Amino acid sequence: MQVCDSLTYAAQMRILFFGDVVGGTGRRALIESLPGLRQRLRCDVVIANAENAAGGVGITEKTATPLYGAGVDLISLGNHAYRRREAYEYLDSEPRIVRPANYPTANPGRGHVVAEIAGRRIGLLNLSGGVGLTVARSPFIAVETELAEMQRKGAEVIIVDFHAEVTSEKLAMGWHLDGRVGAVLGTHTHVPTADARVLPGGTALICDVGMTGARDSILGVRVEQALESFRTQMPPRFDSADQNPWVNAVCVEVDDRGLAVSIESIVEPAAGNVSATKSGP
Repeated sequence: MQVCDSLTYAAQMRILFFGDVVGGTGRRALIESLPGLRQRLRCDVVIANAENAAGGVGITEKTATPLYGAGVDLISLGNHAYRRREAYEYLDSEPRIVRPANYPTANPGRGHVVAEIAGRRIGLLNLSGGVGLTVARSPFIAVETELAEMQRKGAEVIIVDFHAEVTSEKLAMGWHLDGRVGAVLGTHTHVPTADARVLPGGTALICDVGMTGARDSILGVRVEQALESFRTQMPPRFDSADQNPWVNAVCVEVDDRGLAVSIESIVEPAAGNVSATKSGP
């Protein structure tokens, strides 16, 4: 666990954020593990990146609903936000889900949400990286407009899900927002990084939270299918793997200013996972 230098302000809230939830395996891992994690970590707010929740790509109302039912308060997405056309209307109508704010403004969905949770106004902002991904606006420009709007709506704590390819861009966003948001949490690469820390201004940062799904896989895809793609350079069918489910998440503790006191990385077998003893960490 990383703790910031000054603890002058009292810790007020603990936020649990799940890395990319992949397919049915990831959904089940989250649903089965959340009760124990919530009790152990004393979480007040639960957020999940679920852009891969529907069969490994995209999200639907059918796959999002059980996550809310399990206790997830807010859902963020990423570059697969629009892979399921049947979800377009849902993204417009469901206020608890966000897609990257630096996509075209006319696209389905919204880039941020401010919601009353556990007695505080929690803001969730979703941004897509501009390096290696297609966006309408630079995330560093879009974030200023979005933060101003969230502050106008009274957000007391702001969490940024930065769905990006490269660690340099994620680090840059963390430093850019240091002292202005509670956390900048990287998603997208599905591999948890070992750099969780609180920056000097009080913003928790990690380059990638990781993936909630099958550990015996290649980024959530069945090993043999992903290997075939690399070996042949042909586009085979990709299915979500189901072996050895693990949870990748972070728990961010914020103070009464909405800034981070600590960030803890959670990388562990999902509840009920008996295969973890065979393949190990």
